[in-house]
Amino acid sequence: MNNKRYTVTAALPYANGPLHLGHIAGCYLPSDIYVRYLKAKGADVAFVCGSDEHGAAITLRAKKENTTPQHIVDTNHRIIQKAFEDFGIDFDIYHRTSSPLHHETAAQFFKDLNEQGSFIQETSEQFFDEEHQQFLADRYVTGTCPKCSYDNAYGDQCEKCGSSLSPTDLINPKSTLSGKTPVLRETSHWYLPMNQHEGWLKTWIETGKLDNKQQHDPNDWRKQVIGQCKSWIDNGLQPRSITRDLNWGVKVPVDGADGKVLYVWFDAPIGYISATKQWAADNGKNWEDYWKDENTELIHFIGKDNIVFHCIIFPIILKEHGDYILPTNVPANEFLNLEGDKISTSRNWAVWLHEYLEDFPGKQDELRYVLTSIAPETKDSEFTWKDYQARINNELVAILGNFVNRSIVLTHKYFDGKIPENNNQEINISHRITYNQILVIKKKLEELLEEFKFKDALIEAMSLARLGNKFLADAEPWKLIKDDSKRDEVKTILNFSLQICANLAIAIQPFLPHTSRKLIDLLNLPDITWNDLGNVNLLQPGHQINPAELLFPKIEDEAIDAQIAKLEATKVKQSNPKAKPMKDEITFDDFTKMDIRVATITAAEKHPNADKLLKLTLDTGIDVRTVVSGIAEHYSPEEVIGKQVSVLVNLAPRKIRGIESQGMILMAENNEGNLAFVSPEKATDNGGEVR
Repeated sequence: MNNKRYTVTAALPYANGPLHLGHIAGCYLPSDIYVRYLKAKGADVAFVCGSDEHGAAITLRAKKENTTPQHIVDTNHRIIQKAFEDFGIDFDIYHRTSSPLHHETAAQFFKDLNEQGSFIQETSEQFFDEEHQQFLADRYVTGTCPKCSYDNAYGDQCEKCGSSLSPTDLINPKSTLSGKTPVLRETSHWYLPMNQHEGWLKTWIETGKLDNKQQHDPNDWRKQVIGQCKSWIDNGLQPRSITRDLNWGVKVPVDGADGKVLYVWFDAPIGYISATKQWAADNGKNWEDYWKDENTELIHFIGKDNIVFHCIIFPIILKEHGDYILPTNVPANEFLNLEGDKISTSRNWAVWLHEYLEDFPGKQDELRYVLTSIAPETKDSEFTWKDYQARINNELVAILGNFVNRSIVLTHKYFDGKIPENNNQEINISHRITYNQILVIKKKLEELLEEFKFKDALIEAMSLARLGNKFLADAEPWKLIKDDSKRDEVKTILNFSLQICANLAIAIQPFLPHTSRKLIDLLNLPDITWNDLGNVNLLQPGHQINPAELLFPKIEDEAIDAQIAKLEATKVKQSNPKAKPMKDEITFDDFTKMDIRVATITAAEKHPNADKLLKLTLDTGIDVRTVVSGIAEHYSPEEVIGKQVSVLVNLAPRKIRGIESQGMILMAENNEGNLAFVSPEKATDNGGEVR
């Protein structure tokens, strides 16, 4: 019995759309495998998750679809929750951040921290949409990333290079509400002074020590998690606003905060706590045992894009509160790609979980197996339908299914489905070697599961099926049965084969729970636990087993071809599948407002404060002006002097790293992210209009 207590969280999925395979491979399947293992060993576990239902993206979608944020989250919460249930992700509770309990919990958390002086309140300039008369949260502002020049970065993060941003960092910012350039106006917000926490955070991340106690072993954390955290800390943490000017979310619970809500990344992780509160209330438990007891291990399963929030921001909030435990591990996965390309919800380049379950009913474990086999634990990996088919047919069907089926079929054929006696008083050499290998597999399997190496652990579990196949093939009971004097030997062989099948039912349970249950039913097994793994006397002689059924049918070409065609259909209308999706439609009047001219670059130099920027002098035909452009990674200053380019001349001037930029040069970007000037085919007079 494992008496240790665990709180295991899986990242709250954003209720802005359904789940795809990248989500499942990223954190939900790994966390489910780990929790099933812990519970099989008898551990006390709270496995919590829920829908993340606040944030600017929800309100943006609601505006676009002319509906309410509540309608958006209600619809997607139902879809997500049902997909998890149908797939077999066995949360103890699947909660939601729009619940009254969560609002109460998050608001109280803010009040507690605010009253003890954990925040600083500052008045600053924030973008304001004059047409909509609204302050713009960071996701309401898009523009060009100052670090990689990606032209559709959000005000909080560039999704191309992953840099954390503020809206005012963006070059040529635009309001996503009106499409117009916002203005700066003063507003007051509460900030979390993360810079004040750098010391203990650095020690905690690098050594695992917290308040001079060894809180975790940093060697157990994945290198990419430690690396990303150290990079953030080494670059210097900055105060981060934890309130927003929005009307959708948890209201800021202090006087003078009308029209303000908690920043979604302050609010959402507290959703783990509110979910635990609800689960504890429903099950007669004390929720504080799972969040405030030093003997409890807190483990966050996330994708790599959430590392900073779970390893820096949330730990600061928890520690600052004063009575919460911090995570002992944050096993973050990398990204899953699809058929040679990144998963893209905007291009519908994805395999949606609910659609998979409709197209492949009853094949949850097949997908669990494939996604675990290719888990992006330390680097990005790729899902392809042909690989899906090959792994199922060549591994699940040919190895695991084949061994179980042969063992059960032969037992029914020779002994009417009753477990035969093990007539060897002394286990022969073959049996002993196989038995010892089972014990080795068990030890390795446990070590790998506890190290969050689920891909390798699955290989170990499958090695038990390979071991059984080899044992049965070497023993050849179908030949021995022809000799009456060998009948007792056949009994011993099949008894041992079926004992391996029983052990398989235990070993595969965390990975393939539906298959494990089916195998337990086929063997008519009594209650078994993880501690029974390695016991080769689980089935008693004379015990009746059920007739054989295939654990896995083969996946036929037709089913795979249909899925590939379904994906390809999303690319039919675009010759370049990697091209970015079209931006929101504009009117002809919007276009005519842009004044694009031909200009010649007469001088160029490196920006003194930014490696990726060039300071350019342009002769536009109507004047000589300075433009700052993020092209230093693609062109040297010497290369661009004398080139004719297209420049947007009526763009409002804006300071970029201390230099005023008076326009924007038009660039073309290929699939690899390389930039090229949009230039006239022949030399043209400066000032010529581009129409």
